Amino acid sequence: MMESPHSSRSSPIVELNTLQLCDTEGMESADSGIGDVDDLPVPQQVRISNITCDSFKISWDMESRGRERITHYFIDLNKKENQNSNKFKHKDVPTKLVAKAVPLPMTVRGHWFLSPRTEYTVSVQTAAKQPDGDYAVSAWSEIIEFCTADYSSVHLNQLLQKAEAIAGRMLPFTVFYRNQQREYFQQPSPSYRSRDAQCRHMLPSVKDDSGSHGSPISGKLKGIFFSCNTEFNTGKPPQDSPYGPYRFQIGADALFNQNTNLYFGDFYCMYTSYHYIILVLAPDGSDGDAFCKGRLPALDRSKNCFLSCTEEDGGSLSFRHAQDVILEVIYTEPVDLSLGTVAPISGHQIMSLSTVNAKKDPSCKICNISVGR
Repeated sequence: MMESPHSSRSSPIVELNTLQLCDTEGMESADSGIGDVDDLPVPQQVRISNITCDSFKISWDMESRGRERITHYFIDLNKKENQNSNKFKHKDVPTKLVAKAVPLPMTVRGHWFLSPRTEYTVSVQTAAKQPDGDYAVSAWSEIIEFCTADYSSVHLNQLLQKAEAIAGRMLPFTVFYRNQQREYFQQPSPSYRSRDAQCRHMLPSVKDDSGSHGSPISGKLKGIFFSCNTEFNTGKPPQDSPYGPYRFQIGADALFNQNTNLYFGDFYCMYTSYHYIILVLAPDGSDGDAFCKGRLPALDRSKNCFLSCTEEDGGSLSFRHAQDVILEVIYTEPVDLSLGTVAPISGHQIMSLSTVNAKKDPSCKICNISVGR
């Protein structure tokens, strides 16, 4: 077994990728070298704190009797959906972590095994290494459940830097657009919760789980998805769409102007060469703006690599979008349909391009960062 203690006065750090790990295949006896349950103190009142997207602190109480014999801690860490946690017994061990006994609390960190927004169970036992290499162990503690956190601002800024590297040159555009089924724009439209049929407004709805698993906007931010990408040869929106054959178009300045704040939300791909960037447009002082402040990296509306709004001489606004990525723009407030136009597109509805609940490719080196996917 590899042992890797990292001691510090405040909280020793235990890196998962340097600990002993046992897989479910190829193990003759996963509990070989582990002796019978001993009278070592059993961890009690296990506490999890300082949870991030790829780390947590763990501590517990112990009786003083036998404490001086403890040389190691065994940690059983499992995703909550894995109901067959079996505490090192025989051949089937989900994840076994072995650390030298260090002062508590101890920080456990490892992006290879901890993912953002994921529920885990954890329990602990104390162990004493014997002269022959075997371990005497205590009984297991109670099982504690916890959930890892979203990406922090540090992680989102890492994603932002990766996105900036491939954004490409900027192209002009004049409209934002949103495709839907014909019924969505008709009155009444009771089957669409994101439409107010009586007042003819498109309403914000909670963002789905597409994109990076750790993005803090998924399942939390309310908004309306718009596109703004244009075809290189025409300078106009493409005629194909995965979301419906009818398109609402609105002048870019109605949604993006000097009173609109711009935020970076995510960067991902779906096992294809296309890369997607999610941006958030939030009117200054709105509820959406309050949600984004402190959670998402703010972008300069006139100077960024993705979506710019610049005031020209005379006070008119000009708009540009990144050429080499597909932008998904979330506007956080209701949009009055009377401010734009609805018309059928002449192209096809290509469902394979839909990003609804799309899962990010965890192996892509372009759009992944070194934390849990």
